[in-house]
Amino acid sequence: MKSDPVLEKAAILAKRKNFENAFKILKDEEDRYNGSFKYYYLFGIISLHSGSFVEAHEYLQYAWRIKPKDPNTMLALAVLFLRRSNTVKAVDYYLDVLEMQRKNKIANDALKIIRKNSAPEALSEWMTPDRLEKLFPPIPVSIVNQRSIITAVCSLAAIIAITLGILLLTKTIPNPFKSHNARPSEEYVLSSQERKDPIETGGLYRYILTSSQAISLYERSLSLFTSYRDEAAKIGLNRLLESNAGEALKSKARLLLENTEVPGFDTFKRDDNPSYTNVKNEPAVYRNVHVIWRGMATNVELSEEKTTFDFLVGYDTRKTLEGIVPVTFNKPVSINTERPLEVLGKIAVALSYTDITLEGVAIHQSGRLEN
Repeated sequence: MKSDPVLEKAAILAKRKNFENAFKILKDEEDRYNGSFKYYYLFGIISLHSGSFVEAHEYLQYAWRIKPKDPNTMLALAVLFLRRSNTVKAVDYYLDVLEMQRKNKIANDALKIIRKNSAPEALSEWMTPDRLEKLFPPIPVSIVNQRSIITAVCSLAAIIAITLGILLLTKTIPNPFKSHNARPSEEYVLSSQERKDPIETGGLYRYILTSSQAISLYERSLSLFTSYRDEAAKIGLNRLLESNAGEALKSKARLLLENTEVPGFDTFKRDDNPSYTNVKNEPAVYRNVHVIWRGMATNVELSEEKTTFDFLVGYDTRKTLEGIVPVTFNKPVSINTERPLEVLGKIAVALSYTDITLEGVAIHQSGRLEN
């Protein structure tokens, strides 16, 4: 775990079995770390080691939703299911860990134990607290003394800053802080002329905006972009492109769209995840926006070049079907049609603006999604 003074202190106390004070530190800082994977994971692991299994499951689930492929989070959730004698879901987690880390000792040991004690009575007899604890991921604490690290880093930073300052002043090297990838950049800021004439008059448009609305919508989208909330920014930018905004403003919007990044499961901002209903009701503004939707796959067709299937959105619970969306991956993808899955994909909109499809980016599938 990358060193953080608050989390490090809580972890050290937990290592010393001082769980009461460790939890006090974490609970006092809960608002500050809202949405933080490291906070949720640490809270869950400390709860696991302290025997607070209900809280452990709750916080580890929070962590898993942020990073569903983190091996230690999966190990911790697996042992919680094993403790409940739910070996099916425990095995799912352990196998997922071994897909990423074939030599993971905890996962390998756990699977050997499950195979050896396959009968419920045998597993229950084996499952003493001391034995189960050997399958817990360790509480993450930095090995090197934190104060020493801070001192060394500060000293090194001071030396680098002085040297870099001299080189920049003498123009011996170019300014490394001027990067075309930096956010924000001068090229995205509206000029006085663009602010003066932000809209077109006349013509047919999907959305009609006032001058202040057009400028406000662009600046809101730019703010989201600079905060690395690309998918939320795209929605506003698409609305501008479908509106009576002036061509200069639309050019800026296209420039922003060109510089957005493709997310992964670990970087996707789930709070910005649009629902199927929202996309279906207003597809024009969700064009090229990435989503993560949960459901089931059917009519799977697999070849060496691509994989296609019909995605039953919302049907992961087998109770509600929100809609059916065709999905295409430009590569072969292994899919189990008997299990729920999450699809990370980019929305493609037909010219008629009636039908939507998904261009697949990644799939996450495991039996634990049924939980």
